[in-house]
Amino acid sequence: MRSHTTAETEVTGPERHRGRGAEQAASRLAPPSDNLFHTPERHPLHPASAAASLGHTVVLAPHPDDESLGCGGLLATLDDLGLPARVVVVTDGTRSHPNSREYPRYRLRGVREREAKEAVSHLGGHPLTFLRYRDCGLPEAGTLAFRAAADRLAAAMAEAETVVVPWRRDPHCDHEATWALAREAVRLLSPRPRWLEYSVWAWPEANAHLAPRAGEAVPWRLDVSAAQDRKRRAVRAHRSQTTRLIADDPDGFCLSADMLALFDRSWELFLAPRDA
Repeated sequence: MRSHTTAETEVTGPERHRGRGAEQAASRLAPPSDNLFHTPERHPLHPASAAASLGHTVVLAPHPDDESLGCGGLLATLDDLGLPARVVVVTDGTRSHPNSREYPRYRLRGVREREAKEAVSHLGGHPLTFLRYRDCGLPEAGTLAFRAAADRLAAAMAEAETVVVPWRRDPHCDHEATWALAREAVRLLSPRPRWLEYSVWAWPEANAHLAPRAGEAVPWRLDVSAAQDRKRRAVRAHRSQTTRLIADDPDGFCLSADMLALFDRSWELFLAPRDA
């Protein structure tokens, strides 16, 4: 995984999405007992009704599809509870098929945004905000562009009582950068919203360094069994990422069956950092 701090770094195809599947994940994880991704079923399971405590929730998705994979059950549950939510998609997700002539960047961006809209329609039709930063090209922390991006994100989160962001060490440059951007943005909000983190790429990739540890976060699971079918439909709506819809890029990205299986569970795991 190349660092997100170099905005012009070329990161393409399978290199930018480093999921390898559940079987490899099991062999690599073999973590110490304080690795929170080790046997996640041991963590408290909260009923769907517990999501009511989150209030107005904003989910940050580094790319179109992260909202469905990591938080699809939560979003559908919030809808069932009649609670407002918003999805903010930070980048355009167009590096998934960098060599496609049929789907150049401008066309692929449109495809991915339409897929996100369809996906979220299955999860309650919550409002969507597309920030449209380049995939693997978020501004570097400490720059004027970074502060401007934080201002934009803060405006999108203005009504949030809870923000749900990628796990801080989720091993993808845009996931790490989205976390950093959100951290800056919430400093501009008053009162500051509750902060939760979710993982996408750390599930198959996590090792002792990348995984959350017991001393840095409190884990809990949300029962999303009643929303599981809706989440599946949402994930399937991202056809450019789950099928060979784009056939003219042999190096293009496609979520594997093993990777998808990691998110086809009756619960979703959330982390409440101790430093939030």
